Amino acid sequence: MAVNKTEALVGGVVVAAAIGFLSYASNSVGYSASSDGYPLIASFRSADGVSVGTDVRMAGVKVGTVTSLALDPESFRAALNLSVKSGLKVPDDSAVQISQEGLLGGTYVEIVPGGSEFTMEEGAEFLETQGSVSLISLLLKFVSGQDQ
Repeated sequence: MAVNKTEALVGGVVVAAAIGFLSYASNSVGYSASSDGYPLIASFRSADGVSVGTDVRMAGVKVGTVTSLALDPESFRAALNLSVKSGLKVPDDSAVQISQEGLLGGTYVEIVPGGSEFTMEEGAEFLETQGSVSLISLLLKFVSGQDQ
C-alpha cells in the first residue's frame, strides 16, 4: 500500500509541474484567455500566412491579435477581426498591412498609424489595407523579366 501512495504522490508532483510549465509558457508568449481589447475589422485581397492568434503590431510592438479570419462571400476578400489593447487609441486614418519578420520569418499584421486626431471606434473598419506579398510570385516575376 505504501508503494501506491508514493506513486500517487509522484504522479501529483508531475501533474503540478506540467500545469506550472503550461502556465509559464502561455504567459511568456503573451497568450491570455481574457479579452481586454476592442475589436477592429480589416479586409484583404490576400491574407496568406495569417491565422487566428497571429500578432497585431504597431511600430514592432505587439498590440493585439487576430481573433477571426473568414472569406467574405460577396467581395471574395479575407475579412480579419482584430483585437487591439484597450488603452491604445488608433488614429482613424491608419492603414493595416500583412508583413513578414524576415525573408523566411513569420507573418504578422502591422498597423501603420495615420496623423488624424480622431480615433477608431470599437468595431470600426480600416479603409486602407495591403495584403501579403508572395515571395514565390516575386521571384517568378524577377526570373521571367516581367515588369508588372
